[in-house]
Amino acid sequence: MPFLSKNEALEQVKQNILKDKVCPDLAAGATQLVFGDGDPNSSIVFIGEAPGKAEDSTGLPFVGAAGKFLNEMLETIDLKRSAVYITNIVKYRPPNNRDPMPEEKKAFLPYLQQQLEVIQPKIVVALGRHAASCFLPQLKISQDHGHAKRITLAFRDQPFTIVLLPLFHPAAALYNGSMRQTLIDDFSLIPDIISQLDNSELVLNK
Repeated sequence: MPFLSKNEALEQVKQNILKDKVCPDLAAGATQLVFGDGDPNSSIVFIGEAPGKAEDSTGLPFVGAAGKFLNEMLETIDLKRSAVYITNIVKYRPPNNRDPMPEEKKAFLPYLQQQLEVIQPKIVVALGRHAASCFLPQLKISQDHGHAKRITLAFRDQPFTIVLLPLFHPAAALYNGSMRQTLIDDFSLIPDIISQLDNSELVLNK
């Protein structure tokens, strides 16, 4: 088999979602598939729950108000959006921006794992309880935010281990000053976590 670049491998995952007709009812009500955006060679992947109206229109994740706040937080740790990779668990906009249903998240999780296998990030940042609970079903975002954990994904035949950092969703913090500051503070942990991973010094909560 020919060697695929990361971009080519990600495009293959995207085409598989379309070919496999994942969540056809969601797809029928959406403008387009919102797959992911950013640098596939990044050491950081951010994962939200599902596209909203702006994302459905542009085909890019996190481009509305929450996306602008995400960009601001990236700047606080000296990162540009183009230097990270951003995606959602569910790749089609749910009707009326409702929360994604458990069966919809379950249907997309194997493809998300494929994305992570291609990118091989050092850290996966789950934005919000919907995203984080897919990896940690017992998670309580109010308690677990900002605490990195090493977990094994088993959404496909081949298990895959990641370091997961659950954070509040940017949208939830837009109008709540205290939550906004908490999210900014949690973001400040990201460079240190990566540095500790690089030096094999990271001690993770069980």
